Amino acid sequence: MRLAVFDCDGTLSDGQAAVCAAMATGFAEAALPAPANHDVRRIVGLSLPEAVARLAPDATPEAQAHVVDAYKAAFRLAREEGRLREPLYDGIAPLLRRLHADGWKLGVATGKSDRGLAACLTTHGVAGLFTTLQTADRHPSKPHPAMLEQAMADAGAHPADTVMIGDTVFDMTMAEMAGVRALGVSWGYHERAELLAAGAAAVADTPEELEGLLQ
Repeated sequence: MRLAVFDCDGTLSDGQAAVCAAMATGFAEAALPAPANHDVRRIVGLSLPEAVARLAPDATPEAQAHVVDAYKAAFRLAREEGRLREPLYDGIAPLLRRLHADGWKLGVATGKSDRGLAACLTTHGVAGLFTTLQTADRHPSKPHPAMLEQAMADAGAHPADTVMIGDTVFDMTMAEMAGVRALGVSWGYHERAELLAAGAAAVADTPEELEGLLQ
């Protein structure tokens, strides 16, 4: 039995514009200067409270909480109004279907909320391919290994049978802490050299290359 656990934003889906827009709204609502988009992209993958704390380390806890709440409201409104765009990267949906057909159990470990992850996967018709979905709603932020540990428990997998696939050093470090193999992807938010330095066994440039690394 083999378990492949994917990060979501930056690995499965491209939500960069949506994340940056919601973060700008959150900071504006809290009367804080908006962070640069580059800085926002660097924290994608962390749970929202941890991400905001890194982006606004000098803000009061109350102001940080205001940003978090406003971010969630902005994201929710964008989804309700049909403005939210989180496309899967080219080749991801076919890759997931091939792995599933080949007997892999699939999971997600993400800093997104339960609601946000479910909406993303359902919109793209791939929700039914996954055995286990782990989010920041129920776990400490990456790189804490809790999400991977629960994913393995859900799937009945051992660390030796599990691989974590992600685009950030948070994913690679989480994999190392959980004792599982880590594979990076180059189409997300952190650089290849960073992923390799953080413990990635290899970094794929395309979903097809990733499939080869998994096999």
